[in-house]
Amino acid sequence: MTDPDQGATATAPAGVEAFTFGDPTPVLDSRGILDYLECWRNGRYFEPPVDLHGLSRTTRANPYLHSGLTFKRNMLVSTFRPHKLLSREAFAQLALDYITFGMAYVERRRSMSGVNHSLAVPLAKYVRRGVEPGEFFQIRAGQIEHEFARGDVFQLREADVDQEIYGLPEWMPAVQSALLNESATLFRRKYYNNGSHAGFILYLTDSVTEKDDVDGIRNALRESRGPGNFRNLFLHSPGGSKDGLKLIPVSEVAAKDEFTGIKSVTRDDMLASLRTPPQLLGIVPQNSGGFGSIREAATVWTAMELSPLQTRLTALNEWLGDEVIRFNPFELGAAA
Repeated sequence: MTDPDQGATATAPAGVEAFTFGDPTPVLDSRGILDYLECWRNGRYFEPPVDLHGLSRTTRANPYLHSGLTFKRNMLVSTFRPHKLLSREAFAQLALDYITFGMAYVERRRSMSGVNHSLAVPLAKYVRRGVEPGEFFQIRAGQIEHEFARGDVFQLREADVDQEIYGLPEWMPAVQSALLNESATLFRRKYYNNGSHAGFILYLTDSVTEKDDVDGIRNALRESRGPGNFRNLFLHSPGGSKDGLKLIPVSEVAAKDEFTGIKSVTRDDMLASLRTPPQLLGIVPQNSGGFGSIREAATVWTAMELSPLQTRLTALNEWLGDEVIRFNPFELGAAA
């Protein structure tokens, strides 16, 4: 460009190069499970107080949460005694829905003569409670796909202090910890996917350096990223000044994210919300003393967590008038 005062042509400054990398995608973004404030009545059925689709995705955002829910499901299934009306497979779905969403549904299917011949477990994620008593619907993409026969669906729900329509899972208070754990993992993934773990700024001010030399340094640094990282770089600059080339490390400041601390704290939150001893989930102790006897932990957990869950699920028997759900006593190491 031309300077109007001097009449001379000024050289435009060289542009700054910048590049980014693909980011890992979190399970839940800005909108998540807490999209509703109440059970909204849309005319024919009530909407759940939380987004059930987001709730199910949250269980996959944290390995401790998913492992704890699966562990509870497996323990319930292992002690369940199959019934001619309710198979072990159907009960597994019933148990998983209840501990994941805080509610589950059982559909009674009758023969032509009106006798019960089987029990089905529709997915709780897609079932909605109707406005009229005894009404239940199966919903897909906001549309009613199926209306169950009135009075043939049993709803098992966890008690909630805010509404009496749907149940909420007991691990709801730990949702933020689950997502924080995921965010810490994604941050560390971005750091490693970047490939340049040294994390530095190469500041070159030496005036005797030729453009070809600068291009050579740039290409050498680019090639040191990705699969070729941790390579050594040799630079020879005859006649250059002592401070003409500076290496400014930034990784120790910018990438310091307390990864281990965040993972440990959020893991403890998950275990507290699930009320499951860490040794039962296969977590490796970080202290020399360990977690104690796994047999004693299993015994206490069975009495204080498994037994209440089993009792809660037997509410189906009262509605059906038959002892469909029965359990064997749990013994560590014994087959179901």
